[in-house]
Amino acid sequence: MQFTSTDIEQVESTWQQFVPSAALQDADPRRFRFDWRSEELRSVTLVNYRLAAQVHSTAEPLDQILVCRVDAPDARVWSARHSLTPGAPWISDGTRVEAKWDRSADVRALVFDRPAAEERARQLTGDDGLKLRTTGLAPHSAADARRWETMFAYVDQALALSGSDPLIAAELERHALMMTLSAFPTSFTEALRRPAQRAGAPVAVRRALAYMDENAHLPITIDDVAAAAYISTRGLQYAFRRALDITPTEALRRARLEGARRDLQHGNGRSVGDVARRWGFSHSSRFATAYQQAFGTPPSLIPG
Repeated sequence: MQFTSTDIEQVESTWQQFVPSAALQDADPRRFRFDWRSEELRSVTLVNYRLAAQVHSTAEPLDQILVCRVDAPDARVWSARHSLTPGAPWISDGTRVEAKWDRSADVRALVFDRPAAEERARQLTGDDGLKLRTTGLAPHSAADARRWETMFAYVDQALALSGSDPLIAAELERHALMMTLSAFPTSFTEALRRPAQRAGAPVAVRRALAYMDENAHLPITIDDVAAAAYISTRGLQYAFRRALDITPTEALRRARLEGARRDLQHGNGRSVGDVARRWGFSHSSRFATAYQQAFGTPPSLIPG
């Protein structure tokens, strides 16, 4: 979704589609201008907008995890008990956060569906009883804040390049959640300190490889592979390292490269870039490098 508006009610109703508790208070209608762009994946929405006006905004997410950054020279961001650093990202899964600015601000946000994020966090950690919650508003460190910003820019750019390609979108969704959970204090961090599940590794590896071979053309992630192998994501990573000395991510990437090679050899595609995107590679140059490393030759499409 992308649009520009000077209608305060339209802007507020649009923002509330993604964060129902969001509100714009004391907005100055005389110089109000709103430039909005959003991208929806399966369980996360990326929001990027510029709002020019004197504004007081609030958000109190329900059944969501909201990560947001307000960038403005005169911005003030706070919750009832904490002042937050202007220009730095913050996270909330229910805590009311407010922001004010007098001129204009650039706002970047990721809105995660909380039940879906919790389910993925359980799969990642192997803790079926994990209750995903935030334990602080600010990132662990300034370096974590910068890493989150870098991730947001990467996901934003990749979505702009690949559109709604399901394989790429699934990996971007997972990447966004992983980086967010790693950058901010949450119960996910605590669960990672517990021992990983390691039972049934050899069988799990075989199941995982078979699942990859059969489903590499679909928008599956490593979490889906682990679930199909009846093991946690952490346990699967350990099992692959012990049995094959590679990661599950490397194995899935290789399965997709094999699929791309078959398509290229049979002329199934309009171009190399078309085949690359079909198999989840959003950057043609990176695909070409990976293909060359895997097969010893550059990718080329053989006419059918």
